[in-house]
Amino acid sequence: MPFLGRSAVNPGGEPFVQKKKMTSSSSIAPAAPATSRPLWRTYLAILLPMILTNTLQVAAGTIDGIYLGQMLGVQAIAAVSAFFPAFFMLLAIIIGLSTGATVLIGQAWGAGNLEKVRSIAGTAIALALTTGIVVSVAGGVFASSLLQGLGTSPDILPEATLYARIMFVGSPLIILLWLMTSMSRGVGDAVSPLWTLAVATIITMICTPALIRGWGGMPRLGVASAAVSTLVAFALALAWMALRWLRTSHPLAPNVELLCQIRFDLPTVQRMLRIGIPSSLQMFTAALAEIVLLGLVNGHGYNATAAYGAVNQVMSWIQLPAMSLGITATVLSAHAIGAGRNQRVLDIVRAGLWLNIVVTGAVVSIVYFMAPAVISLFLTDGPTASLAQDLLRTVAWSVVILGAANVVVGAMRASGTVLWPAMLGMVSILGVEVPFAYWLHSRIGISGIWWAYTVGFGSMLLLQSMYFNWSWRRQRIERLV
Repeated sequence: MPFLGRSAVNPGGEPFVQKKKMTSSSSIAPAAPATSRPLWRTYLAILLPMILTNTLQVAAGTIDGIYLGQMLGVQAIAAVSAFFPAFFMLLAIIIGLSTGATVLIGQAWGAGNLEKVRSIAGTAIALALTTGIVVSVAGGVFASSLLQGLGTSPDILPEATLYARIMFVGSPLIILLWLMTSMSRGVGDAVSPLWTLAVATIITMICTPALIRGWGGMPRLGVASAAVSTLVAFALALAWMALRWLRTSHPLAPNVELLCQIRFDLPTVQRMLRIGIPSSLQMFTAALAEIVLLGLVNGHGYNATAAYGAVNQVMSWIQLPAMSLGITATVLSAHAIGAGRNQRVLDIVRAGLWLNIVVTGAVVSIVYFMAPAVISLFLTDGPTASLAQDLLRTVAWSVVILGAANVVVGAMRASGTVLWPAMLGMVSILGVEVPFAYWLHSRIGISGIWWAYTVGFGSMLLLQSMYFNWSWRRQRIERLV
């Protein structure tokens, strides 16, 4: 079945039509529909597969958490949770690389320039592999020192260090899979990432308990089982996606045309980093805030750390539509800008804000009322589970605010405007969230940390909306490729 089907969407919201077999020099021309497709349907064509994809991605971690909690106990959950801030820093690098690549590829795809799409993808892959190797070496060497600096409890430090070291060493795989799925969305294909993460999730579901229990003569790896199964799953999922793309003549298939483009093109690297570095800095800021806040949590003992980990797992699920809406706004806005339809960006923002209220609001409502059942999947200790439920209900509703901010930032990002939104995001985190966390923690205890998240999300939406309306809308938007 050819790739260019219902999942490939042009800036006008209609499917691209594949006129002939694509080559490095061929261009993709959108069909000329008689009527315009409703924008909300265009949104959902990318949004729904993306939510399902991100659901599978989070599901892999959640299932591992359930296996560890039910089969190994609270200390295993705490050991993995101790790695969250460090993983957040790794995620900051991934987000930066994938953001820059997705924006540039989205604009090139909107302009119908397949050769440019592959050139950008090749540069992104070269940059991702180089970065992954550096993170792998540095993280593998300094994993123990990093976790000690985070104030990890001595009771769980050896297992937490082992888990972190394995994840750091596997960074090239993690970064590459994330990048490839992001670039796939840049060309309007949100279905390939869905199937790829489905493959990875199935493998994880099988491998983690097998390595915990030692099924079929396999070694019993304890907490490390989750890390090893994740890397095995990512490697096999990447191989499956490459084969599928080759078979379906996907624009990003690892054929001769793309492989010859895997090199450092300096102008492309500069544009990619100009977009990606501010995004990474904001993520690093968020990671730094998580490190600080985890230090406050760790001061209450490893049961509090386990509650923190369980709430983080559930919040990862709640944030799926909020994150996906922001990415979809970026992809659709980049397509529109690439096609020279800048006026459509405002419509994309409005549609995203309405969908955020409906979709994110529905998910938050469901999780809010099912908090006891959801938390019980991770924690069996009564007092710890009760604490986690209270913390979850404190912060869950604020994800709707976060989703609105993501849509606004996503649209601006598609035009290459990233520095000021990133700076405003950092102000919200370091200037509002962290100080409020310390103040509220001193006043009302551990729940004050989660109230600070809510205050931070609110300030972020306020600042980003002010910049969007008072500055960005008055700027001239130009294509970057």
